[in-house]
Amino acid sequence: MSSLRLAILDMYDNTPNQGMRCIQDIVRRFEAHYEWKIFDVRGKAEVPGMDYDIYISTGGPGSPFEGDGIWDARYFDWMQQVWDWNQIPGNRKKHVFFICHSFQMAVRHFELAEVTERKSMSFGTFRCHMTDAGASDPNFQGLPNPFFIADFRHWQCIQPNEKRLAELGADLLALEKIRPHVPLERAVMAIRFSPEIIGTQFHPEADPDGMREHFMDPARQKAVVEEHGEEKYLRMIKHLRDSDKIGLTHEIVLPLFLHRAINALEEAPAAV
Repeated sequence: MSSLRLAILDMYDNTPNQGMRCIQDIVRRFEAHYEWKIFDVRGKAEVPGMDYDIYISTGGPGSPFEGDGIWDARYFDWMQQVWDWNQIPGNRKKHVFFICHSFQMAVRHFELAEVTERKSMSFGTFRCHMTDAGASDPNFQGLPNPFFIADFRHWQCIQPNEKRLAELGADLLALEKIRPHVPLERAVMAIRFSPEIIGTQFHPEADPDGMREHFMDPARQKAVVEEHGEEKYLRMIKHLRDSDKIGLTHEIVLPLFLHRAINALEEAPAAV
């Protein structure tokens, strides 16, 4: 039995969602290698300690600037503790994946870009373009460029801070789809914070079969069409049926993160 431990930081604040189910399904694929636990960050101000090896911090609703001064303070403190731990020579590194809301909060904390509210919500499935760093990043190996993502957000990370990125040794991995007819800056969609820490604005956990079932519910279909239009709804359903689109991203990004983290940790000396 492996001594590794994995923590899921639930940022959904008890809001019904598909993300937690999808993340848990992927985590269970590798559970022979670790024990795992869920922490209710926003609902109960729970954060994991430094006795975990792998962390997945989820998406969630609302503004990345809102908090009650308790859960958000603990969350940022955990984030900084992980970063500081990884800077100490000889420590067995902690591996982290930030998703959507968590990604926005991490970008804020490390001051890597401006986090702003979008003019309108991004909702559906879209192409996402890798940078040169992204095309060579081990977490994106096997994906085409551009690749397809599930993207649901009111907020965005723009105007990357090149000086701060260089200071941390961080790399931009992906940018928002190219929109030549829209005079707006393309948002940052993925960052490699360090060799062990990565984050995506999109939802790599999105399960096309589960999403399709979720959005084909008549009440949800009606609500989506009314808010976002029938064309966007039909395009999303089509992409969810294509195995080379959202399904490919689902099968590569988060599973590859876990696979690489497990291999690195099992080969490294135990933590002191």
